[in-house]
Amino acid sequence: MSIDLSQFHQVFYEESYEGLDAMEQGLLEMDVEAPDDEVINTIFRAAHSIKGGSGTFGFNQVAEFTHVVETLLDEVRSGDRAMNQSIMDLLLVSVDCIRSLLQDLQAGDDPDLTQATDLKSQFEAILNGESASSESVGEVNSEDNTAEPIANEGGGKGYKIHFVPEETLLQTGNEPTRMFRQLAEVSDDCIEVSANLERLPSLTAMNPEHCYLAWDITINKAIDRSEIDEVFEWVIDDAEVVITEFDLSDSTIEEQASEQIEEPIAQAVSSEVESIAPEPAADKAPVENTAEKEPAKAKAKAKASTPESSSIRVSIDKVDSLINMVGELVITQSMLGQLGQNFDITRVQRLQEGLAQLEHNTRELQESVMKIRMMPISFVFSRFPRLVRDVSRTLDKKIDLVLSGENTELDKTVMEKIGDPMVHLIRNSIDHGIEMPDVRIAAGKPETGTVELNAFHQSGNIVIEIKDDGAGLNKERIQQKAIENGLIDESTTLADEQIFDLIFQPGFSTADAVSDLSGRGVGMDVVRRNIASLNGSIEVSSETGKGSRFVIRLPLTLAILDGQLVKVGEEIFIFPLVSIVESIQMDDTAINNVGGHSDVLQLRDEYVPIVQLHEIFSVNKDEPPADDNIVVVVETDGEKVGVVVDELLGQQQVVIKSLEENFKKVEGISGATILGDGTVALIVDVSGLSKMSGTSIKQIDSAHKAA
Repeated sequence: MSIDLSQFHQVFYEESYEGLDAMEQGLLEMDVEAPDDEVINTIFRAAHSIKGGSGTFGFNQVAEFTHVVETLLDEVRSGDRAMNQSIMDLLLVSVDCIRSLLQDLQAGDDPDLTQATDLKSQFEAILNGESASSESVGEVNSEDNTAEPIANEGGGKGYKIHFVPEETLLQTGNEPTRMFRQLAEVSDDCIEVSANLERLPSLTAMNPEHCYLAWDITINKAIDRSEIDEVFEWVIDDAEVVITEFDLSDSTIEEQASEQIEEPIAQAVSSEVESIAPEPAADKAPVENTAEKEPAKAKAKAKASTPESSSIRVSIDKVDSLINMVGELVITQSMLGQLGQNFDITRVQRLQEGLAQLEHNTRELQESVMKIRMMPISFVFSRFPRLVRDVSRTLDKKIDLVLSGENTELDKTVMEKIGDPMVHLIRNSIDHGIEMPDVRIAAGKPETGTVELNAFHQSGNIVIEIKDDGAGLNKERIQQKAIENGLIDESTTLADEQIFDLIFQPGFSTADAVSDLSGRGVGMDVVRRNIASLNGSIEVSSETGKGSRFVIRLPLTLAILDGQLVKVGEEIFIFPLVSIVESIQMDDTAINNVGGHSDVLQLRDEYVPIVQLHEIFSVNKDEPPADDNIVVVVETDGEKVGVVVDELLGQQQVVIKSLEENFKKVEGISGATILGDGTVALIVDVSGLSKMSGTSIKQIDSAHKAA
């Protein structure tokens, strides 16, 4: 009888990723001059387990590569070979390579062995007695899956770049066309760029915030490879970047190499083009197939993003607690069942007591179940030591990363979605917050900068702090840029927190806070939007010369929501409590009309657009709007909106049900819940509601000034 081993693949992948994380953490913490034996043994055991599992499941490419890694580690742990910086760098790159191979296999793709082949040669060279230089190791980028560059002797090497961004690249604040302009600058415009339309969906399936294009770029000028690496440095995690060299003086070799890998790609693109292109008119020449001229590329399919784990590991204590709660619930149910058999009026008090006990047991059971989904935030924090190490070395900066609160727990779903915004914030702290060593010394600071990452629970939420001791934000420059962009008026007086909040405006940037790679403001609106999608918020504070502090507040879970119930007509809606600023009685004297079509509420010193909830969701209201209606003022993306409702009901925790899974997606609604009487109440998406209102703060200010 044969056993279907594919049923164990998912467990193998998850355990392998955990092993790779352990290898990376051990290498980053290792003292090269005096490596700890236990750390080396831990790294060796992880590599050994991955090799063994790969061989068992027939993943021979992974097993063969991991074997040479394991062999080198075995020599180090046995004392036959001394650890040094070059070997450690090579081992770190090999961790990334193994992870990439596993991700390809998990996605059902043939793994790209380009990098693995090159690294394997370097490992074998070391095992044969040759030395590994830091320079050669550094040139093998763990994310771009390219072979080690050929030496650019005599300046005769050009480059072909295959750039396949993930669909979510634009949401991280990166802009491909800006990167192409930078490549054109460093190559003196000796550049050819062609778009690849393979991934382009139909219009009905297209998401306007996603990037479906890929590009093939040819640089016909001898430039330093590092200049290309710098352009793609900040998108390595969000794209496939394959860079190959060719000899500018040998067109024959170039053409042959191009033909060898171009033909199958061209055929694939050609068939796709034919399937969507209209038939040419009889009196017109057929449309030229641009795929035949497409530049060479090494891999047509975009690299899959890291798969989310489909399982979690739960401590036995949490399981025991859950079992105990179920036992208590069974006892209470049995008691209520006995009461119901011969129920009379004399048993009402016992029934009430039983129902109270049932409520208590249900609440405890709910808390126990939610704890099972809770995981320490160290799973997110663990990626940042490597990030800080690599980026600081690239920028020639000295930076210490200080982690605290790693055992703070939050829901697995929240944790998986907060990683990317945190990466962007930390990169900004390193790139634009921390000064260069000589600048810090001149300012009387230690040459080594510090980035602190902390997490803790506060008032039912999790708070994540990202602090740096860098130069801080330039208030004057931010305010001046906001005036130039028309965001504020010259006469506007803003508090410090309001000035700093401007960096979250879409596309906002300042000349002295932006580099060609990233910048405070470039993509910060995306960071805030992603955090808002988790029902969270972000705040920033800064002091010139002393550093900046970003504070993220998130709910512990996305499954349960603290909500405010409101009534509109005969319908009940729920607003997330975290989004509500205040609720006030509607006052006609404070209502103004902007441009003849939008009502706004004068709320102290600001104007807030008003949304009639019954109009947005077509709720029937027999009577005209009452003068004593309530306005619920909510805030999202830094803007306030006043929502008119008939009545405020109670506040309660509600269990969120997906409306999209059970019905269909509804604009302005993030989900639904079932109330105690069995009716369904819709949960309002405050951000979506603001967009549906069609009136922004900027429009209101402009109209008010014009009036």
